[in-house]
Amino acid sequence: MASQMKAIQLTEYVKGPLDLTPTTLPRPTPKPDESLIRIHAAATNFFDLLQIAGKYQNQPPFPWIAGAEFAGIVEEIGAGSSSFKTGDKVFGYVQGAYAEYCCVKTSTLLPVPKGWSFADAAGLFITAPTSYAALTIRAEAKRGEWVLVHAGAGGVGLFAIQVAKAVGCTVIATASTAEKLAICKRFGADHVISYSDTDWVKEVLRLRPGGVDIVFDPVGLINQSLKCTAWNGRLLIIGFAAGAIEQVPMNRVLLKNVSLVGVHWGEYMKKGVEAGTVERVWRDILGMIGEGKIKPITNEKVYEGLENVGKALKALGARETWGKVVAKKVVRPWERTLGKQCGISLYPPLIGSWSFGETPEKGSVGYIEDLDTLLEYQMLIR
Repeated sequence: MASQMKAIQLTEYVKGPLDLTPTTLPRPTPKPDESLIRIHAAATNFFDLLQIAGKYQNQPPFPWIAGAEFAGIVEEIGAGSSSFKTGDKVFGYVQGAYAEYCCVKTSTLLPVPKGWSFADAAGLFITAPTSYAALTIRAEAKRGEWVLVHAGAGGVGLFAIQVAKAVGCTVIATASTAEKLAICKRFGADHVISYSDTDWVKEVLRLRPGGVDIVFDPVGLINQSLKCTAWNGRLLIIGFAAGAIEQVPMNRVLLKNVSLVGVHWGEYMKKGVEAGTVERVWRDILGMIGEGKIKPITNEKVYEGLENVGKALKALGARETWGKVVAKKVVRPWERTLGKQCGISLYPPLIGSWSFGETPEKGSVGYIEDLDTLLEYQMLIR
């Protein structure tokens, strides 16, 4: 196993994501309660952009490795960990996902859903439970209710659309372009509205006279959304992608008998509040995935290699994307050649005898244990 790795480490804040460059660092060693993961894909998030610029509420001390959401393969397990075994495909969260390896508490890892690629699973850990907990726990969405999802083509937005539909709600999704509105429809939105149109509130009220029951807002559109929220409505405050923190006229909250509901999913995991909630949320999400009610939201443009993480973050920050923007490991030439050969006729004798890791030997990262693993890899490299 290599003693070094490539990673995007910061020793000072950068002016923009294109200033991020990989460097060579020692490969980390897992503690007894940790697992060493060889990262195959890492997702981008808006807070990554804030963090590298020194503008996020949680700033680690220098030096630190950027990135948070990842998916990969368990390569080594700490002495006190037993939940997974070497070779298992997992996803999770850690400060330092923009790297070839990371160490993470084994108890926080989750299995990559069957049929999902590493790129798909890399964007699950923060985004999916935020949307699910917001709608089902904080807003207690019920069948027959109407939900307005702002920034519907974003990561939390597309998961919110799918969760709301799974619950039995009617969904109105907003987005800024015709392409993004089409994406919202593709993922299940019943109605779509451009919030670039100054009359979008009137259009919501035309579709749902009296207003919607729930507003899902990761943008910062609470003030305007109050105009089209029903009596006893719930307005979910997910984030402030527009940049400004709104000042809400509380008399309107009182007069419409509505609730402003904050959603901070990360605190559920950090503080262990509401015992059992995290486990329940993931049980429900993975169940919905298994039933086909939640599908991957990976953007069709996947950035290959750590050297392109900056480009992925720049595209995210410029609102040029939809869904989850993901960077994945570079596929080496011999791996690509092997995959093409396997796709033709050679895969049966190769099962159990070759690796997708640094060298083709048993026990390396990505050792082919079954045909499903090989077929998934073929899908990724084509």
